[in-house]
Amino acid sequence: MEQTFHCKIGGMTCGNCALTISRYLEKQGVGHIHANPASGELQFTAGQDVDVARIYKGIGQLGYQVIQPGADAHEHGHTHQHKGLGRMLLFCALFTAPLLLHMFAGHNSILNRPWLQLILCLPVYAIGVAHFGRSAIRALRNGIPNMDVLIIMGASAAFFYSLAGMLFYSGEAHQYLFFETTATIITFVLVGNWLEERTVQTTTSSIQSLAALQPSAARVVMTDSIGKETIMTVESKLLKLGDVVLVNDGDSIPSDGIVLSGIATVNESMLSGESLPVQKEPGMTVIGGAILLSGNMRVKTTAVGETTALAGIIRLVQQAQAAKPPMQKLADKISAVFVPLVLGIAVLAFLVNFFAANLPLAQSMMRSIAVLVIACPCAMGLATPAAIAVGLGRAARKGILVKGGDTLERFKDIKQIVFDKTGTLTTGALRINTFKAEGIDESLFRSVIVSLEHYSAHPIARSILEEWKNVPFMDLQEVQEHKGEGIQGMDKDGNLWQLGSHQLLKMLPGKAKEYDVHLLRNGAWVGGLSLSDELRADAAATIRQLHADGFTTVLLSGDREEKAIALGRSLGIDRIFAGQSPAQKMARLDDLRASGPLAMVGDGINDAPALANATVGISLSDATKVAMQSASVILSNNRLSSLPAAIRLGRYTYQTIKQNLFWAFCYNILAIPLAAAGYLSPIWAAIVMAFSDVILVLNSLRLNYRKID
Repeated sequence: MEQTFHCKIGGMTCGNCALTISRYLEKQGVGHIHANPASGELQFTAGQDVDVARIYKGIGQLGYQVIQPGADAHEHGHTHQHKGLGRMLLFCALFTAPLLLHMFAGHNSILNRPWLQLILCLPVYAIGVAHFGRSAIRALRNGIPNMDVLIIMGASAAFFYSLAGMLFYSGEAHQYLFFETTATIITFVLVGNWLEERTVQTTTSSIQSLAALQPSAARVVMTDSIGKETIMTVESKLLKLGDVVLVNDGDSIPSDGIVLSGIATVNESMLSGESLPVQKEPGMTVIGGAILLSGNMRVKTTAVGETTALAGIIRLVQQAQAAKPPMQKLADKISAVFVPLVLGIAVLAFLVNFFAANLPLAQSMMRSIAVLVIACPCAMGLATPAAIAVGLGRAARKGILVKGGDTLERFKDIKQIVFDKTGTLTTGALRINTFKAEGIDESLFRSVIVSLEHYSAHPIARSILEEWKNVPFMDLQEVQEHKGEGIQGMDKDGNLWQLGSHQLLKMLPGKAKEYDVHLLRNGAWVGGLSLSDELRADAAATIRQLHADGFTTVLLSGDREEKAIALGRSLGIDRIFAGQSPAQKMARLDDLRASGPLAMVGDGINDAPALANATVGISLSDATKVAMQSASVILSNNRLSSLPAAIRLGRYTYQTIKQNLFWAFCYNILAIPLAAAGYLSPIWAAIVMAFSDVILVLNSLRLNYRKID
C-alpha cells in the first residue's frame, strides 16, 4: 500500500532545482512526484518497503534542506535559510567591491597587486565552493548536473587561471589576473539567488496569509460533574471533536463548528471572497480562521486539524500548484538536457575562439566562462510555477479554488459554458407547493418520502427533509440511489418504494407529469410533489457578463421541459436541453464539445459524471461532496458571479506563462551566442543572469493587480 509524503525543501527555488530532485526521486523508485519551486513544497508517494528516511537523507546530500511538515519547522527553516543567504551575500560584497575598484585605479595602485587580489578573492571563492561547489559535486555524482555546476566551473576556471598567471608569469601577471571575475560571478549569482528567494516568496503570500488565519490558541469551556464551568486556554492543534470553545471580539475562530449560543458578526472574506460580514446565530455553522468582529459566541467543534475547511483550502491550492500544465512539461524536457548542452557550447566556444579565430588564451577562456555563467536553466523551470502560484493564490483570495495549474491553462480554450439548473442557476432551496397521495394515507406518503430522502445528498432531498423535518422515519432496507432517476428501498412488508423524477414514469404514460417528484409502490404511482425554486440573485448578471465576454451559454437540466425552458428563456440562455438523465448529459456534452471546449457548472450528485467529463468542471461550495470531488474548480464563496472572474484569471495566467517562457527561451537563445562571441564579459554575464529569474517572478506578480471583476 502506498503512502503520500509531504515536506518542504530548503534551497529549491528554481525549476532546475525541482528537476534535480524529481530525477533523483525517480531513481529511488517513488511515484507521483510533485516538486514545486515556487512554494518549495515536495510531494511523492512511496510503498511501505521504501526507506523514506534514506530518501530524505539523499535529498540533503544533493545540497538541499528537508524540512518536515509543521508550521514551526516551516518558519524556522525558511527564516534560517533566508538569513544565511543574506549574510553570505553581504560578506562576499565587502571583498568583491575592492576587487572591482582596481579597474578604475592606476596601474601602480596597491589594488592591482596580485597578492592583494588573491587575498580578497580567496574568502569569496571559498564561500562559492561551499555554497555552489558541494551542490555541484553531489549533482554530478548522482548524474544530475544542475546550474551550480555551471557557476562553479566558470568561477573556478577564472580563479585557477589567475592563480597560475600570478605564480608562473609574475612579470606580466596583470594580463592573467581575473580574480575579480571569480568574485563577481559568485557575488552576483548570490544577489540573484537572494532576490529570487524574496520575490518567489511573494508568489505564495496568499497561502501564507491563509495559514496565518489559524489561531495558535483557543479558549475551551470545561464543565465538571456538578456543572461548574472553567475556561482553559489550549493550543488550537490540541482541540478535539465536540469541544466547546469561547470566541470573543477580535478572535479568530479556532476550528469549524456549530454555534451553540451567542450572536456575533463574522468576517469570512479570506475564506469565501465575500467582503461583507455575516451574522451568526445559534445553529449556524462557522469556519475556522474567520474573524469575529463583534459579539461573542460558544462554538462546538465539528472539524479540527487537517480536516477543517481552511486546511482543505490550503491543501487544495498546494496540490494545484504541483500540477504541471503541458507548456511546463516542454520546459522540463529542455531543462533536463540544458546543463550538458551549455557545457558543450562552452567548450566549443573556447575551441573556436582559440584555434579558429586565433584569439589569445585569456580572451578565449573568458568567452567560454561567460557562456557558463550567463546560461540560466532556472528561468525556463520557474516560468510556469511562478505564474501558476500567483494565479492560484489570487483565485483563492477571491473565493475560487482551482484544483490544478493545468486547469488554469485549459480555461484559455473555453468557448461554451454549460449550466445545471437546480442548485446552480437556482438556489436549490426548494419549497413544496402541492402534493398528492393516491391510494395511501398522507402520513404514510410523507413518511416514506422522508425516509428515502434521508439517504440522498441531492439538493431536492435536503429541501424536502428541511420542510418535513418533523415527519417520523420508517425502517427501509436495500436502499439504493440511481443517478438522475431517484432512490428506492424496501419496507418490512416487502413493498418496493421508488422516489424520483419523471424518469420513473417512462413505463406509466400519462401519469401525473405535472409533479416534479413521484412516489411509486411496487411499480404503481401513489403520489407526487410539486416544487418551486428561487433563481439565484446573481444568475442573470452572470449570464449577461458571459455573453458580453463572447461565450455561448447552455442549460443542461434533468428538470421537466416546461420549467427548464421558462427559466432558460428568462435568463437569455442560448441553448436549452431539459429532461436529461446523467447518461444523456454525458452524450449531450460529447456533442457540444465537438463545437468547442466547454466548462460545466453543476452541484448535484447527478452532475458528477458531466463535471468530470467537461474540459473544466466547476462546482459551487454548497454542492454535494461527490460533485466537488469531480470538479476542477470550486466557487467556495458560493457566488455564481465569480465564474467570469475565474475564467479571466485563467486566461491571464496562461498569458503570463507564455510571456515568461518567451523571455526564458529568448534570453538563453540570445545571451549564450552573445557571450560566446565576446559581446558580454563574465562580469556582465553574471549580472544579467542574476536578474533573469527576478524578471520572471516580477512579471508573474503582475497577476495580482490585473482587473478580473
